[in-house]
Amino acid sequence: MIETPARIHPTADVSPQASIGDGTLIWHWVQVREGARIGRDCRIGKDAYIDADVVLGDGCKVQNFATIYKGVTIGDRVFVGPHACFTNDLYPRADSPDWEVVPTRVEDGASIGANATVLCGITIGRYGMVAAGAVVTKDVPAHALVAGVPARVVGWVCDCGRPLDAKGWCAHCRKTVDLPALRHRAPHRRGRKRTR
Repeated sequence: MIETPARIHPTADVSPQASIGDGTLIWHWVQVREGARIGRDCRIGKDAYIDADVVLGDGCKVQNFATIYKGVTIGDRVFVGPHACFTNDLYPRADSPDWEVVPTRVEDGASIGANATVLCGITIGRYGMVAAGAVVTKDVPAHALVAGVPARVVGWVCDCGRPLDAKGWCAHCRKTVDLPALRHRAPHRRGRKRTR
């Protein structure tokens, strides 16, 4: 297999100490800091910011103006929507002598919607989906759809991103996703309980 070298737009500011995988495209005005590692076949949109030591896996798509700060590790085939923001400080101050980076992890296949904010110290599970505008303050289970401020689980999604029914069935892919959260959920009861 012939590898295609990374293509970096002339206006992008990519540190010589960053690692960029084959086939990756970096567009206008992107900044990639020292020690960042971007995998193969990624697409980094206009004006995105990839901080020092950030890790992106293979096949990721980072949309325009997304900001990914130090301490964030992103798996393979992750989508980061436009203007999404990852934080890395639980107690932010302009001058904090004892500041420490709080790590955040995004697992393979997850999607982060436009304008979502992901607070530090959490994990977004495999194929999890964060809705546009959500503020994520705690871990997101695998295949969960979270929305709101703060973000809460509002449904479950397939590997393809479409909604799953109550039994984990995807009508689009025609397959069932095994979700422990669905197996252990209390059965839904219709109607009101009778009282005497």
